[in-house]
Amino acid sequence: MSTVYKAQAKKAGKEKNVEEKPIFRNKQRVMLLSSRGIISRHRHLLNDLEALMPHSKKDAKLDSKSKLHVLNELAELNNCNNCIFFEVRKRQDLYMWIAKTPNGPSMKFHIQNIHTMEELKMTGNCLKGSRHILSFDKNFDSSPHWQLMKELFTQVFGVPKTSRRIKPFVDHVISFSIVDNRVWFRNYQITEKPLEHRSVTDKTDLQLVEIGPRFAMNPIRVFDGSFGGQTAFENPEFISPNVVRANLRRDKATKYKARMEALDQRDVKMKKSVLPEDPLSEKNVFS
Repeated sequence: MSTVYKAQAKKAGKEKNVEEKPIFRNKQRVMLLSSRGIISRHRHLLNDLEALMPHSKKDAKLDSKSKLHVLNELAELNNCNNCIFFEVRKRQDLYMWIAKTPNGPSMKFHIQNIHTMEELKMTGNCLKGSRHILSFDKNFDSSPHWQLMKELFTQVFGVPKTSRRIKPFVDHVISFSIVDNRVWFRNYQITEKPLEHRSVTDKTDLQLVEIGPRFAMNPIRVFDGSFGGQTAFENPEFISPNVVRANLRRDKATKYKARMEALDQRDVKMKKSVLPEDPLSEKNVFS
């Protein structure tokens, strides 16, 4: 009996001396929130993103748009290391911040061409809480700022295996494509082709059906810190929507001014073209 005890004690001592390898666990949590003045379309888009990311946590609206550094403290209180913030200006312009809290980096995008899940009414569908595959365009490897965006999208939109709310399924694909210097967001369901639509040359029986939402992200700036810091990249092709609307109003005013000047010139010309009155006309003779 003592021999068995000594053998077990010796084995336990050897196991203690062996160094345990640290296990890497991907703990990514995303905080979703918006500013005051958000409209229904933007709110529905925020809810769609929350449904797509089971590792996200939605927070209340932020009152101030100038003190964005408060978001780092809110993310820490919610035990989140990523943040997606919808900043709404003039109840029509939507800007999206994606940041790694609390040290950065962070990116600011102008969101355009928004279509939500309820609005699209696509035929695709996926299980709520399921994981997805991230698909990136090859153009993301063309320049450093696109590579940084790809890494940030991977950490923010990628659902870790250790998340508590996920379902053990992978049934949809989120696609990021660069077209016209913008990032286009698409969501597709992975389905099987019907038997009548399969051909002999098909190497796979899978197909993609779009679910939604869809939108385009126009990059504005990349900061080295979280919601601020030095500018690492600035898009020279970005034009503020305020400038676009001002140019449209200026064009309308220019057209209106030109039309009014043409009318004035016509009146002057008509007055000059009037012939002098004839003294022998019937009006003067029989008056």
